[in-house]
Amino acid sequence: MNQIIKPTRLGLVLLFSLWGIAAQAQSNNHALAMHGDPTLPSTYSHFTDADPRALKGGTLRMAQPGSFDSLNPFAVRGNVARNIRERVFESLMARHYGEAFSLYGLLAESLETDAARQYVRFRLRAAAQFSDGQPVRADDVIFSWNLLKEQGKPNHRYYYSKVKRVEKNSPREVTFHFDKDLADRELPLIIGLMPILPQHIYEARDIKSANLQTPIGSGPYMIEEVTPGAQVVFTRNADYWGNALPTSTGRHNFGRLVDNYFRDEGTAFESFKAGDIDVWVENNPQRWLSGFDFPAARDGRITKLTVPLGTPSGLRGFVLNTRRPLLTDRSLRQALDLMFDFQWVNRVLFGGTYKRTESYFGNTALSATGNEADPVEMQLLADSLIEPEILIAGYKAPVSDGSGRDRMLRLQAMTMLEEAGYTQQAGKLFSPNGTQVKFEILVQQRADQRLAMAWRRMLAQIGIELNVRLLDSSQYQRHLQSFDYDIIIYNYYASLSPGNEQAYYWGSAAADTPGSRNYAGIRDKGVDAAINALTSAETPAAFTIAARALDRAIMNGHYFVPLYHLPNQWLAHWHYIGHPFDHSLYGVRLDSWWISHDN
Repeated sequence: MNQIIKPTRLGLVLLFSLWGIAAQAQSNNHALAMHGDPTLPSTYSHFTDADPRALKGGTLRMAQPGSFDSLNPFAVRGNVARNIRERVFESLMARHYGEAFSLYGLLAESLETDAARQYVRFRLRAAAQFSDGQPVRADDVIFSWNLLKEQGKPNHRYYYSKVKRVEKNSPREVTFHFDKDLADRELPLIIGLMPILPQHIYEARDIKSANLQTPIGSGPYMIEEVTPGAQVVFTRNADYWGNALPTSTGRHNFGRLVDNYFRDEGTAFESFKAGDIDVWVENNPQRWLSGFDFPAARDGRITKLTVPLGTPSGLRGFVLNTRRPLLTDRSLRQALDLMFDFQWVNRVLFGGTYKRTESYFGNTALSATGNEADPVEMQLLADSLIEPEILIAGYKAPVSDGSGRDRMLRLQAMTMLEEAGYTQQAGKLFSPNGTQVKFEILVQQRADQRLAMAWRRMLAQIGIELNVRLLDSSQYQRHLQSFDYDIIIYNYYASLSPGNEQAYYWGSAAADTPGSRNYAGIRDKGVDAAINALTSAETPAAFTIAARALDRAIMNGHYFVPLYHLPNQWLAHWHYIGHPFDHSLYGVRLDSWWISHDN
């Protein structure tokens, strides 16, 4: 059985319809939007992607890739188990995924900010408490900010260091003050999403270590049982303080959540077919098209679900580490892009189901593709050497004849390399200083290994040697955290409201910060200028210009060989799983699903 579920709204229509700047202080608000007003009134009863009639109880079993060696979601070290931050810990505000970027009161019952967003004041709910029964206090909020600012992950340290000072107004009220010269309108929302840790627990723990200590938070779930590397069992807190909140209505429905870890995706899918996994998120087009010909899928016990997305395409690609001497050469990076034959890969490996990615913000008005840079954008990019054709219409991916051996693209790549001083000797490519051009690509999934090996055959046509190395998830994470690789495959997620996280992905400062996601090592003043413009934009036009400038700059640098994306989300589930009809702009949120009857 197949179902196609439409999102509740179109992403950018909503994004721009919400735009507006508050003219005065906003007092005792229940919510805050990045731009304009939140769509849900103060009397809202539930989020739009949740159903108040959802049944409670039962167990949801999910497959997770790889393994884990830590339960500490705030440490750079280790390979942390999934979903701990979302299920165990809470923030002052909760995000509603039916909007571009709006937050609603969670631990905080109200907030106040000014038109310039130079401060934000939160008042905590009197009922808010951690799972051990201790109340959530202003002291816990201040402690969490200090701890994560000093010892948290790079993104925590980056975001929270922008706070100039914190003021405790009362045991339940705290105010964050920002630098008046910073012009970062996203900061109140970032602070609203900061995880709140209990001071009485975490002041005695090493937040920087990878460990298996049971995390303690205020969220709806607690960790019940752990099999290191293999399984984490979450149980719903029967005394969860927030059960009656509208943010909880129709959500957190499962009594138990079991995450089973599989090193091999094929084994995980067999477990789903056998009824040992309840919901399957599919990313393999061939399996989606032809892999569901088995009894439970044929007789309707398993349902396939297609959910259109209202979000940008994001950027999945081969990431080229410019910290490596050979990969500092832009001409070589561009040649690597030219030699990836997407048309062959899509036809032979994926049955033609994918779209080639040409923009980080693809499928939205934020994309530079098809749009000429205007004067303001040109000014932002003044310090970047942007190719003329990219200034005119954004990045355009090479198009091959689909043979896997396109002669014209091979000739174009070799001409470019020869002009840059590269030579071929005995079928091998050498750089201008005589170094053989060879790389190693790290992968952690069999499907990525297969893709990388196809690219290896393509690169061999111009004498480039590529070694494909398959690692387990723990090894892979260690290499990522220390930037110890030539090439990796990574999927950069994009939202309808890009902001401060972009500095963590592409900013110059992040290039030298271990654990950041600037995996390509980008150091580009134009990129930095575009990111600053994003976070200070006060009009739709300024925001769009900044996003297009960022898109244009990162694609112009050929830091990636862009791969492909799907316009839809694919899931399959067993018949006893229920879900709302309306899904979020960002796709399925499993925390609003439920068990409809016994399996």
